[in-house]
Amino acid sequence: MKQQIILGIETSCDETAVAIVRNGNEILSNVVASQIESHKRFGGVVPEIASRHHVEQLTIVLEEAMQQADVTFKDIDAIAVTEGPGLVGALLIGVNAAKAIAFAHSIPLVGVHHIAGHIYANRFISEFQFPLLSLVVSGGHTELVLMKEHGSFEVIGETRDDAAGEAYDKVARTLNLPYPGGPHIDRLAHEGQPTLDLPRAWLEPDSYDFSFSGLKSAVINTLHNAKQRGVEIKPEDLAASFQESVVEVLVTKTKKATQEFKVKQVLLAGGVAANKGLRAKLEETFRSETDVNLVIPPLSLCTDNAAMIAAAGSIAFAKGKTSALGLNANPGLPLTSF
Repeated sequence: MKQQIILGIETSCDETAVAIVRNGNEILSNVVASQIESHKRFGGVVPEIASRHHVEQLTIVLEEAMQQADVTFKDIDAIAVTEGPGLVGALLIGVNAAKAIAFAHSIPLVGVHHIAGHIYANRFISEFQFPLLSLVVSGGHTELVLMKEHGSFEVIGETRDDAAGEAYDKVARTLNLPYPGGPHIDRLAHEGQPTLDLPRAWLEPDSYDFSFSGLKSAVINTLHNAKQRGVEIKPEDLAASFQESVVEVLVTKTKKATQEFKVKQVLLAGGVAANKGLRAKLEETFRSETDVNLVIPPLSLCTDNAAMIAAAGSIAFAKGKTSALGLNANPGLPLTSF
């Protein structure tokens, strides 16, 4: 049986990444060039700078990935590239590079949804057991996605305002922590105690949606009021209180959904999946209180990378989904089944 080799390209934000994946679950190479140092002084990603870095780095990263995997373009069965969502300028670099390679070497092209990629990063750890539920937590997304088979995505809950990662970054800025703020909040939280009473947005009783805007505002107001009264709040305790509020809502809603939809497996996905507090709470809840199989990817597969795009592209390609050479970047691409 012929082995399937997929080349993955990811440039949706500030990581330039290329990977070679065999049979959808084996990484032959996964090269990532990060831009964090370039954006740190601005306190966030600057789209124009991100795009320029992708232009400079993509060829270098592509050559490195193919060299590590010891493959040539003749070995590649399909090219999977992030079509969206993301920063339009950044996406365009990856999409146009993928189209150029596909045209030059007559290789099929597969456009991939960025979130589908994050979900499929888990396939490198464990084979999927359906039905499953994926908790997607990243800078721009917080979603609960139900999957009944490969390539089938049903969003049963999503953020109504700030995504969890966005809230982390905004709270970090309020505490004058460097970019990216999430890891710094997570580190501080482990040094403090959750002594502050911060809100949990449960929304309607039957809703799996999320809302973190009110929590972010509550943190800012708590700091502002304390400053006016001349009261000192320890950053460690504020971080611990904030993180406990976010994690409690995420884990409680995920557990409730696993019971309602009778899923066999729970996957954690997205950049915030690297958060130690969230990982620990999920482990504690699902390993001790349920018989649901919990899959948490290693840190290297939580943040943006191209192996996850190749993994999702592998399933799409096997199902006969390919994209025309007129493929365009789509910054608002909805998550649909393939």
